[in-house]
Amino acid sequence: MRHGHRAAVGLLILCGAGGCHGPQSVFSAGGADAIELNRLFAVMLVGAVILWLSLNGLFFHVTRRRTGRMSRKLAEAVIIGGGILLPVVVLTALLAWGLSIMPDQRAPGEGLRVRITGEEWWWRVEYLPDGAAGPVISANELRLPAGRRTEIELRAGRVIHSFWVPGLGGKTDMIPGRTTRMSLEPVTPGTYRGQCAEFCGASHALMALNAVVLDEGDFARWLEAEAAPARPEEGEGRAIFFREGCGACHTIRGTPAAGAVGPDLTHFGGRTSLAAGILPMERAALVSWIANAGAIKPEAQMPAFAHLSKTDLDRLAGWLESLE
Repeated sequence: MRHGHRAAVGLLILCGAGGCHGPQSVFSAGGADAIELNRLFAVMLVGAVILWLSLNGLFFHVTRRRTGRMSRKLAEAVIIGGGILLPVVVLTALLAWGLSIMPDQRAPGEGLRVRITGEEWWWRVEYLPDGAAGPVISANELRLPAGRRTEIELRAGRVIHSFWVPGLGGKTDMIPGRTTRMSLEPVTPGTYRGQCAEFCGASHALMALNAVVLDEGDFARWLEAEAAPARPEEGEGRAIFFREGCGACHTIRGTPAAGAVGPDLTHFGGRTSLAAGILPMERAALVSWIANAGAIKPEAQMPAFAHLSKTDLDRLAGWLESLE
């Protein structure tokens, strides 16, 4: 089997097995921008097929069907028409249509702005609603209202990243020292998986996030709750957190913890995943992460706490889960 045939068969098998669907598939579009990009892909694919069939059909005709002598006038017409005019017309039409949809991808938001900073290797997320005194700070998860366009400011800490939620829209680079912008308009509530799309270091492949699209009313209630301070439980888990110095790196609003090195943990227990989208929000996974984050995410800056007993690890994890 030729390499091209093998690739085609492999693609069909992958799509049939579900590789073209799911929360991180460009074909599972839940946003206006992703739907438009899918339409652009389909039109460009049709254009490419038309070019391929036309040129190869012409080549087949002149080499297999019309093998006799060809006049100079006809030969020039074939070369100019099939080799120049047809590609120029098809490609110009595709380019013009593709450029016409770009302004919508960069349109300003409708009130809400979200600032996302790519760290190593996690996401700092700040919501900036109109009229708010300051940002509502979260991490490693993006929540957006359905039916509204949200402007997203993208920054980076030390290295280049690229923000991409395939089900909602295209990708945009995040560059240290610069602010790049994009906007997203989700239309279908649900959870979509995002990923850093630019190699950024040892844990690049482990830098993901969930983008949760909510109905507008649900989003407003969530944002109000997210802006409030934490209401942590008292108990041994809280004592372990502060005894081990976790508050030097993490903020939990409503407590003495005010660190800015690591992710904000104020409402950590209400998130859908942990460790920047790579682990489920489950007790066993959280215990493993606390005990030795570097074993799960290479070069993660969070120190290991393997010296804690299993009981203390479980108590600490349980207390963090209570931060909803």
